[in-house]
Amino acid sequence: MRFSGIEAVLFDLDGTLIDSAPDLGAAADQMRTDRGLPPLPLERYRPMAGAGARGMIGVAFGLTPEDPGYNALREEFMANYERCMTARTYAFAGIPELIEQLLQRDLAWGVVTNKIERFTLPLTGAMPLFASAGAIVGGDTTPHPKPHPAPLFEAARRLGLEPQRCLYVGDDERDIVAGLAAGMGTVAATYGYLGAQGDVSAWGAHASINSPTELLQLLIAA
Repeated sequence: MRFSGIEAVLFDLDGTLIDSAPDLGAAADQMRTDRGLPPLPLERYRPMAGAGARGMIGVAFGLTPEDPGYNALREEFMANYERCMTARTYAFAGIPELIEQLLQRDLAWGVVTNKIERFTLPLTGAMPLFASAGAIVGGDTTPHPKPHPAPLFEAARRLGLEPQRCLYVGDDERDIVAGLAAGMGTVAATYGYLGAQGDVSAWGAHASINSPTELLQLLIAA
């Protein structure tokens, strides 16, 4: 499928625009080593990076939010991550070129992530890639995070566009659910953190891409 009438492209952050798994994993692994436990390889953390603290603590300790002591571990993880979140995080290959091409086509772009503003704003502020973003919406910017469409509506509002003029790209099923609920075109990024939910075909996205620059082939010039 190709998309016409698109005036802006919105992206999920972790696993779609940036590879933050090394810093997320390091924050969780520090909790293990602080307790005298052996470190785990990054490959253990990477598939769950899109799930944030819940995913990292699950890998590091096998715990869920329902387990006793989880909340304290979550706060410890968040403090660790806040100290290291820009140390090893980088844009996926092809993302800078994709953004440059969008700007050359006079398309606006922005970010809609479930990462809370406490991390989203300083992280994107520290990376030159995001200087041209017209909207950056975090997981607590609106009352409801994805898969609720509220964050996507807010991003469209900030860009001054109707939602149907926006395309949303993400690497998690909740991204596609939110995009569809907002009436946006949706694209599944298969190069991101698919984790255990790797059956992208079941998400109902309008299209999928295996690399960032493939997105350009889906956009029909106005």
